Amino acid sequence: MFKRSGTGNYAYMSARVKAKTSKLLKEEDYNKMLMMSVPEISHYISEAGYSKEMNDLGTRHAGIDLLEYATYMNMSKQFRSILESANGELKTMIAAYLTKWDFENLKVVLRGKNYGLTPDMIREDLVIAGSLKEDDIERIISAPSIEDALAIFKSKTGLSVSDEAIHLYKEENVLTRIEDELSIGYYKSVLDSITGKDRATNIFRTYIKYVIDLKNIETIMKFKMENVDGSLAADFFIPGGAQLTDKIFAQANAAPTIEAAFNELQSLKVFEELKTMLSQTPNISLLILTMERFRLKMAIQVSHTYPLSVLPVVVYMIMKEDEVKKIRTIAHGINSGLDRDTIKNLLVI
Repeated sequence: MFKRSGTGNYAYMSARVKAKTSKLLKEEDYNKMLMMSVPEISHYISEAGYSKEMNDLGTRHAGIDLLEYATYMNMSKQFRSILESANGELKTMIAAYLTKWDFENLKVVLRGKNYGLTPDMIREDLVIAGSLKEDDIERIISAPSIEDALAIFKSKTGLSVSDEAIHLYKEENVLTRIEDELSIGYYKSVLDSITGKDRATNIFRTYIKYVIDLKNIETIMKFKMENVDGSLAADFFIPGGAQLTDKIFAQANAAPTIEAAFNELQSLKVFEELKTMLSQTPNISLLILTMERFRLKMAIQVSHTYPLSVLPVVVYMIMKEDEVKKIRTIAHGINSGLDRDTIKNLLVI
């Protein structure tokens, strides 16, 4: 018999996300969309659960823009509803996991300010699904300086960056250091939130640790593909992974080629899964797609193991995000004139 994992309304939330998961689009739905035009895809997803968002935004947007904003809004509402329905330790873990969207929203705001976008243009790309409410994000958007924006963000999420990162941004107009420091803080906060000792919670903790390993591998490969000096890598290492230590990270970054760097990772459990990445010409898009596929595969493997735990909740959120990515990928591919086989290869299945 399954035992409840820590405090929280696990039985209720398990039943709720099971119902939500059953409504997610299936592979046959994506195959049908590959044969459609963008307007036909918009109509199709309206009948598959996105009708309210399509109708609400239909007076302001059309075509590919309407589809993008509606899918993000729908996902945001789903995640917010889950967070508000949970309680106890379960809510704490879900909230920590969803902080990723606070981090993503901050990046959208800072990049938007960098590029001189209007507040309305910035708002359209936000996913209000983390701990930050719309009023909090409005304060960040309206902040007169980057220091003020980051101070507001810290007061609400606890995630902060160093003075050095802010100085680098002001001197070189580069957000990379700020983003990486916030990413490190995010993963630390998620691991800190997973306090239970039962098997289901330990599996969730292990999953997050492997996600950290994958993020570090992604960083290594990006450095190699972009010919970035490996000596700069130490600042971008995310601690807390399952197997990829700072030593392995440094050795891989010091390797002279992508192939040599990848060979430094042979001791990792994820190595066999990622070998196919080098069977084609390495590029950033292939790297990110490979990582996303593996993260999704890991999540699905644990989705039915412990129903009365945080696992099915997090897995639903991962699969919902994947659904939105697939819809947008198909629509963008068709809108760009790509052939169906090329688009299908871009889907994380």
